Amino acid sequence: MKNINTILIANRGEIASRVIRTCQKMGIKSIAVFSEADRNGLFVEQADSAVFIGESSPTASYLDQDKIINTAKKMGADAIHPGYGFLSENVGFAKRCAKEGIIFIGPNPKAIDSMGSKSKAKSLMKKHKVPVVPGYQGKDQSVERLTKEAVKMGFPVLLKATAGGGGKGMRIVHDADGVEKAIEAAKRESLSAFGDDELIVEKYIASGRHIEFQIFGDQHGNAIHVLERECSIQRRYQKVIEESPSPVMDEKLRKKMGAAAVNAAKALAYDNAGTVEFIYDDISGDFYFLEVNTRLQVEHPVTEEVTGLDLVQMQIESAQGLPLSVTQKDIKGSGYAIEARLYAEDASNDFLPVTGTIQRFEFPEVDGLRVETAIRSGSEISVFYDPMIAKIIVHDATRSGAMRKMQYVLKNLVCQGMTTNQDFLLHLTQNGDFQQGKYNTHFIANHIDLDAIGKKESAQYALASIAATLHGWNQREQSRTLLRSIPSGWRNNFYGPQSEDYLIGSEDFKLAYRYQNNQQFEFYQDDTTYQTTLIEADNQGIRAEIDGVQYAFNIAKAGNEYFVHNEHIGNVTLTQKDRFPMKEVEKVAGGYDTPMPSQIIKILVKEGQAVKSGEGLVVLSSMKMENTIEAVEDGVVEEIYAEEGSNVAAGFLLLKLKSE
Repeated sequence: MKNINTILIANRGEIASRVIRTCQKMGIKSIAVFSEADRNGLFVEQADSAVFIGESSPTASYLDQDKIINTAKKMGADAIHPGYGFLSENVGFAKRCAKEGIIFIGPNPKAIDSMGSKSKAKSLMKKHKVPVVPGYQGKDQSVERLTKEAVKMGFPVLLKATAGGGGKGMRIVHDADGVEKAIEAAKRESLSAFGDDELIVEKYIASGRHIEFQIFGDQHGNAIHVLERECSIQRRYQKVIEESPSPVMDEKLRKKMGAAAVNAAKALAYDNAGTVEFIYDDISGDFYFLEVNTRLQVEHPVTEEVTGLDLVQMQIESAQGLPLSVTQKDIKGSGYAIEARLYAEDASNDFLPVTGTIQRFEFPEVDGLRVETAIRSGSEISVFYDPMIAKIIVHDATRSGAMRKMQYVLKNLVCQGMTTNQDFLLHLTQNGDFQQGKYNTHFIANHIDLDAIGKKESAQYALASIAATLHGWNQREQSRTLLRSIPSGWRNNFYGPQSEDYLIGSEDFKLAYRYQNNQQFEFYQDDTTYQTTLIEADNQGIRAEIDGVQYAFNIAKAGNEYFVHNEHIGNVTLTQKDRFPMKEVEKVAGGYDTPMPSQIIKILVKEGQAVKSGEGLVVLSSMKMENTIEAVEDGVVEEIYAEEGSNVAAGFLLLKLKSE
């Protein structure tokens, strides 16, 4: 057995915090590494030691193997925990750790290497009688060959990068006309993300569920599965909600899929935590191997909640050479666990990620609630990393009980200062089909109206506007130094009420009011009057009685923006319009701007080139997601202002088209 007394965590954010927690429980010293963007990160404070390793770009910090290894040696670390993402499935890094005499807390390099290519993985699984999706994986990676195989297989097909995961390098192709363009885009995205553009072509299962089994092995030849997780609720191939047990699972299917997962582990001589992912065909009832993730999964807390196990502790013990502390017979599920991923993204705008500062971040107290995060009030969401803010996990004896708890948390969670997917998650968990477990991997696309996310009734906007106005009124009252004896908003003409103009989304919202006395107001919005009493107020919100009902509002303010939240209205962002507004910056005719801070991956056109509406112009990458800016009308490229590889701010003018 090898002793581990000090662990360097080669990762950041919530997974670093998660590993630190188990280190503390086991009496192991934790060392965090951090980039410039993470200098004030919560995980940096939580670790026993923390070392700066470079600039904010992952390639200059968390992906720099030399810096990670040198820091581990300098700080006397016995082992490195890679978390997930970054270097966690990098076989070269695992080998280098072994060469340097540092324990890599993960599976052996051979297992990582075998699963590093999806095509090799499929071949290996076939040999060990694990069912695989029909498809083509081969050395001939020409666009012509891949196109021919796709046509031969019959549409729809799925193009999938053999390296990496997370939806990068993946495209669904529905007909022959789009296959060549999709292959080129998938290859480019895969090369950018993983340094490898090899693709496989697979039969696309139209109504499938994504079910994965947690596996665990040790260095003594033991291998078990630790039950399943259902991960079918996805957008852009990224998981949004995970749960265990799966709503479609019965003991017969669990035994069959679990045995296939253990078979996969034994085929790899697997000796740490991993996940075998399957696609389950809703129509036929068949299941097929997708891949093995040779690391700890983002959604591992779901399994921990239903089994009571600490998977990070088991990882550390296996890496030390200890045999598994549990057998297959010991693995029992208790109750139901659901995890929702809170992201800094705009669900109503195709889930585009957003950046900024979280002004206030608080969770309600709920029995069975677990929050995995490294975010707190004042934290920055950076363009350099994944936009996940937190993982919200709830556990209960029944699935309906867990669902009810999740909805309560999502209604009362306070995350203010930027757009998040909080309202979307609540909307999703309130869907009747989802509550009954009737869903597949296309559920969001087919059943959720994204345009409705965040939209409120006029009365809800009125409540938010009243709350923002009362908050502003109270702030002004507290700062008044002159003529304090004169009532607030006093006018010599009683019939001239005060007013506030707000912008909510793209719509103007006007609110008029009169202050009466003793913190009492009358508010007017269109033809409705609201009798209101301000009960109490501070910097973080107000409590008010409006038409006989008492409400508590959480409020954060940044510049002219108010972020208002309570359980009745959800999240509302109001922009207080200037009384003397500045002239807006004139939009460049035919100009195309960046919708968010981005890196320019590829410029798809040249000056003087004629383009058609819908044709790609520029490929951008932000927060690990790739987006293509497309032409909205026919035209000719007049000027290009962007350069490939450069980092640009939101609103940067990329190029200009002139109409034909």
